[in-house]
Amino acid sequence: MHAEDFIQFLASEKHYSPHTIAAYKNDLAQFHTFSISNYDLVNAVDLDHQVIRSWLAHMVESGVSARSARRKLSTLKSYFRFLLKRGLIRENPMQKIIAPRASQKLPVFVGKDKMEKLFELISTDVGFIGIRNRLVMEMLYATGMRVSELIAIKHKDISMEAMTLIVTGKRNKQRIIPFGSQLLAVLKDYLVIKEEQFGIININDYLITTVKGKQSYPRLIYNIVTRNLLLVTTQTKKSPHVIRHSFATGMLNNGADLNAIKELLGHSSLAATQVYTHNTIERIKHIYQQAHPKA
Repeated sequence: MHAEDFIQFLASEKHYSPHTIAAYKNDLAQFHTFSISNYDLVNAVDLDHQVIRSWLAHMVESGVSARSARRKLSTLKSYFRFLLKRGLIRENPMQKIIAPRASQKLPVFVGKDKMEKLFELISTDVGFIGIRNRLVMEMLYATGMRVSELIAIKHKDISMEAMTLIVTGKRNKQRIIPFGSQLLAVLKDYLVIKEEQFGIININDYLITTVKGKQSYPRLIYNIVTRNLLLVTTQTKKSPHVIRHSFATGMLNNGADLNAIKELLGHSSLAATQVYTHNTIERIKHIYQQAHPKA
């Protein structure tokens, strides 16, 4: 079905992250399995919109959420567009497919007061693990960056004098994020401990590392965030993305321009950033209900 060629295209020409590529591969594998088992179709040339509609119905019946179904259909849309451009199919069957509407979920975040309390409670252990874990939390909350962006940061990407970070986001797009004095202080402490632990630091070394000096990985960051968020919240979601949402919501609540937040988060369009305005509206409603005499 030319899936391998498509995946290679995403990696070499689109420069998608390994995580995104893995999701595309999984979506295509599921569709491939479905088309073989239900229609005995192996070649993409033989597929039509009816097969895709059938797969969509199968996903809905299986309890796949509308949001997940839309993402999987988006994978197929990119895949068939790739095949069409290379002359491997005559028509794009996705043109006749209407994706299910996804209900918009408000981003889960931790409020400013709880985040401030969190940094009071975080261990002040001066050992490598203690200071590294605090730095992870400080960087995520001070910059709103993604986990993949955090683990990719190298020492050369940091300007202590200008108090800025160069972050490489999706599709290798870079942006500059400023940071404050609190993060600067933790960074300085971390660099001292790190040099004691591993020796002279090279500018091309990764900033956040394991206890063996290797580049950190998503599960390590997730575990650090989860353990720390347990100190201040009982909400179900405690992932690093919750910190990103907390950063954006806090910025917006304190009067930051939506376009500025968009640039800081590395969103490609303002539509992705506007979801945080709903959280602000909910906060305003809550304040109104509490404060207005006729609420």
